[in-house]
Amino acid sequence: MLIRPIQVRALPNYRLYLEFSDGAKGEVDLSGLAGKGVFEVWNDYSFFEQVHVAEHRAIQWNAELELCPDALYMQLTGKTPEVLGFDITSTSP
Repeated sequence: MLIRPIQVRALPNYRLYLEFSDGAKGEVDLSGLAGKGVFEVWNDYSFFEQVHVAEHRAIQWNAELELCPDALYMQLTGKTPEVLGFDITSTSP
């Protein structure tokens, strides 16, 4: 079963409130990313507040900046890829 983000909302201090289709909900702290690399755009806090759930499940700010919902789900719940049934083995060189 694919767990989907159903709601996201920006909170103070670069935190996100997230809700997922399996009922998991809570806050994720992204302050460690703020102002670094592509996340430099968050220095304009009004840009950070534009977060939304994209049609393709990503947590997105614009077409160029998004985060993987699975990674945020794992951060929120503390679940590992193995527990979620993700195949983390790679066959590429």
